[in-house]
Amino acid sequence: MAQLVSLSANMTCTCGSAPATLIVAPPTVTGENKPVANIMDYIPIANIPPFGTCTILTSAALGVPTPCVPAVAAPWAPGSPTVTVRGMPALNSTSKCICTIGGSISITSPGTTKETVA
Repeated sequence: MAQLVSLSANMTCTCGSAPATLIVAPPTVTGENKPVANIMDYIPIANIPPFGTCTILTSAALGVPTPCVPAVAAPWAPGSPTVTVRGMPALNSTSKCICTIGGSISITSPGTTKETVA
C-alpha cells in the first residue's frame, strides 16, 4: 500500500541537485495532524518549490549553474483510486509529476507514517 502524502513530504527531481518539501495550503483535511495533498497540488512554486540547480539547464548553459524551477504542466499521477481530498484523488507516495524540461518528480518521504491509501 502507498502512504498518504501531506505537508512536509520530501520530493526529488531526477534533474535537480537538492530535495524540496511539498507545500499544501489549507483549507484541507488532515492526516496525522498535517494538511493532506491531492493530485492538483502540483503548481510550481506554490506547491512544488525549486530543487536546487537543474542538470539539464546547467548543461545547456555550458556549466553555469541554473536554478531547477519546476515546469510542471499536469497533475500528479496516479492518485489514490479510493480516497479523495477536496474532491480530487488523494496524493499518494507512488505518484509522480513530469517536468516539461525533462525531469521526473517523485515523493521520497510522504510526510505521514501511519496513513495508507490504495
